[in-house]
Amino acid sequence: MISFLSEAEIAGGGVGAQASAETDTPSHAKKATQIIAIYGKGGIGKSFTLANLSYMMAQKGKKVLLIGCDPKSDTTSLLFGGKACPTIIETSTRKKAAGEIVEIGDVCFKRDGVYAMELGGPEVGRGCGGRGIIHGFETLEKLGFHDWGFDYVLLDFLGDVVCGGFGLPIARDMCQKVILVGSNDLQSLYVVNNVCSAVEYFRKLGGNVGVGGLVINKDDGTGEAQAFAKAAGIPILGEIPADEDIRRKSAAYQIVGRPDGRWGPLFEQLANAVADAVPHRPTPLTQDGLLSLFKSDAVGRDYVLEPATKEDLFGTSLVEKPSLEVVYDE
Repeated sequence: MISFLSEAEIAGGGVGAQASAETDTPSHAKKATQIIAIYGKGGIGKSFTLANLSYMMAQKGKKVLLIGCDPKSDTTSLLFGGKACPTIIETSTRKKAAGEIVEIGDVCFKRDGVYAMELGGPEVGRGCGGRGIIHGFETLEKLGFHDWGFDYVLLDFLGDVVCGGFGLPIARDMCQKVILVGSNDLQSLYVVNNVCSAVEYFRKLGGNVGVGGLVINKDDGTGEAQAFAKAAGIPILGEIPADEDIRRKSAAYQIVGRPDGRWGPLFEQLANAVADAVPHRPTPLTQDGLLSLFKSDAVGRDYVLEPATKEDLFGTSLVEKPSLEVVYDE
């Protein structure tokens, strides 16, 4: 049965650990399954990171389920060599129209010990992506999701979107921790910071989800992501370099996180770090604090805002007319 590990259980050794301290989760909700939500900006390399992370976990003998929660439905493409698998949304729609029910084999596929599926989303202009995610999880529950026996369930969420469906794991305590994927650029760290803000917001409302840490992808050595992690009070779980070999192989839908490969040790270390990461309460940065991580000439931080005037907008000098409002003295 899939349920939730408490922070004390994760801190005590990750999967299968027993809580030795009082926790916020009820005693019956203890099972050796870690549900981990991964957030990051679109295009930052979440799918690449997750495909290789899940593959390495499986090679270490763990039973892993990877669920793509991005409407682009590309989380599993690298895992399956570029092959797109049917999404839960499109499959359930087609099956319903035919009067049939969705079976596990219709939406869940496997490779070398990794089980994977895509929630999917509506076509452009035809529905809400967040609502699609909610529908997808409802379908998973009908398929018995909470009774599946996995060591890890990895959820790939798009961090750019702020509507309710994409915040589901944090808002409803569906996962024990959040893993962030970012790089040394302002936009990716802006998204990472937003997710930290969401985590802290729901913690103040009584939630239990914390940030396990930051994975730095395409690390070019400039250090902004490392500076962010330090300022936000979250650990760095791994640093994947901006290497041409990685770029070329991932573009060709090749797994680089193989135990016997060049990048095997890196992803083995990342797998261990993700498994053992303890949830933290982050300290989100202000906009100015985020900008301060970068050189001023790169982000325009030294620019002084100049207010626009009516003359600017109307293209002529305007004469203020007296108000016709009558004000009565009390």
